[in-house]
Amino acid sequence: MPTKYIDDYEIEFSAEPLEGCALWGAYVAVFAPSTTPMHRINIRHKRRVAVTQRFVDAASACAAAEAAAPNIVASIKASPTGRR
Repeated sequence: MPTKYIDDYEIEFSAEPLEGCALWGAYVAVFAPSTTPMHRINIRHKRRVAVTQRFVDAASACAAAEAAAPNIVASIKASPTGRR
């Protein structure tokens, strides 16, 4: 699964085939750093982004997920706890 870092957040973005069709969905999960090297704190479980969009291939879906990541991190940072 492709991974990207934005500030201290680890972002995983992926594409998954949608049920009942030959199209793909874009997904993002966000993790915060932990004091334990073998552990990550999942602060946003994998969710579909660009929900109204369906993509013809996995590469397009991954690109859309990667493009959505900065806005997701910004909304997490704007939340009162920094972990939504």
